[in-house]
Amino acid sequence: MARVLIVGAGLTGSLCAALLRAEFPPERLSRIALWDKARGAGGRMATSRRDRDPRCTADLGAQYLTLGADPEHRSFYEDLLTHGILKPMTALVEGMVMKKGTENFVTPQGISSIVKYYLKKSAGADIFYDHQVTQLYLRDGKWEVCVNTGSSDQFDVVILTMPVPQILQLQGDIRNLINKSQRQQLESVSYSSRYALGLFYEAGTQIDVPWAAQYISNNPCIRFISIDNKKRNIESPDIGPSIVVHTSTSFGAEYLEWDKEKVEQLILDQFRKIMPDLSEPASTKCQRWRYSQVTTAFPGSPGQITLHTKPFLVCGGDGFVHSNFDGCIDSATAVVEALKSSL
Repeated sequence: MARVLIVGAGLTGSLCAALLRAEFPPERLSRIALWDKARGAGGRMATSRRDRDPRCTADLGAQYLTLGADPEHRSFYEDLLTHGILKPMTALVEGMVMKKGTENFVTPQGISSIVKYYLKKSAGADIFYDHQVTQLYLRDGKWEVCVNTGSSDQFDVVILTMPVPQILQLQGDIRNLINKSQRQQLESVSYSSRYALGLFYEAGTQIDVPWAAQYISNNPCIRFISIDNKKRNIESPDIGPSIVVHTSTSFGAEYLEWDKEKVEQLILDQFRKIMPDLSEPASTKCQRWRYSQVTTAFPGSPGQITLHTKPFLVCGGDGFVHSNFDGCIDSATAVVEALKSSL
């Protein structure tokens, strides 16, 4: 009976766990564990909550899902729609360019609810946060996986779903398994960087604009603004509104290593120029996305690469496809297909 570790409790990792639990009965797959270095699930599908009122939320990562024409992916969207995780996006988004045949969806409970749904479907999985994997060693036909606290555990299968640069930073026997060609290919994967700023307001605050979200093209800092509760159509007189501000990738790259408090002030200064009549927020949350979206994927976009077979070590995530929900579906299904031969 195999023990599987998935490193990363974001979209690809949680979907891998759900698909593995559906594919393999407990007698063949005795344990699925997910470890994540953060304090909660979601990864870049992150929903932040106001400290004084957890009902007031804001999506600091992905904003909405777009379904294209691929019929293989439609069943995933339909499943989420059936269970109330998704609903069609009806709010006005100024500056959005829609491709023919595409549909947009929002998440009433926040974008992280998708990840939480898949974690729930991986019933029985052991989920541990504040577990940053640092080293992998081969030990008697198993992987010994170490975390930054100094503890370790052994697994028959390890699935790495974190951003590719973080895979390359891992120490131990994994460094000897990546050949020169693979390392060059992995090093070719690149990501854009950006900041997201969540603004939380007191109940009763009025935001009088005709749109729910807007793409900005003429600002040196800000690329996207969303009145997040309005975008998700969950306006309530008892819950304060929230706004999400996403910076441009050029701004993100220029100020990536700056102190977040200083960056937040720069964003707020530009935001006040765009919406000068809005009152001050009750609280804020600034998020640095060092690995925001994949700009150059692994050559050939295979969805996964297998670094070792006995014991099994596989890499997946949007770095091996592209950065959206469909890309993570492709990666998770590719990982599961690769594991079928091993399990």
